[in-house]
Amino acid sequence: MKLRIRKNSLRLRLQQHEVKQLVADGAVIDETCFGTETLRCSIEVSADVSAMCADFASNTIRIRVPLAPALQWANSDEVGMLAEQVTPAGALLILVEKDFACLQPRDPALREDDSDAFMNPNSSCGP
Repeated sequence: MKLRIRKNSLRLRLQQHEVKQLVADGAVIDETCFGTETLRCSIEVSADVSAMCADFASNTIRIRVPLAPALQWANSDEVGMLAEQVTPAGALLILVEKDFACLQPRDPALREDDSDAFMNPNSSCGP
């Protein structure tokens, strides 16, 4: 799972196995260790929400998605799910996307592996 935070927006990109795991297990969790603290990010299918939403507590960013939109997205060619959550500080934009393979070769030193990414729709030419 890739996480991008920019101003008041969250963007998650999931690889193929993570999309399958979300449907099969109902959740995907990733962790980044900073030594004494760990940041967790989870995306969960939830019957308790009517729209995609996010919260942050105990060093965990938690995104919850209703079942029907999650299944629709996972089992289709749809690239992403988008929601805007009202907060006291303004709107929080939440975007969950399928992670596409990069069109340029990856630098091995960055330890990024595209082998499980979705095929990039821009990778082939044609009419």
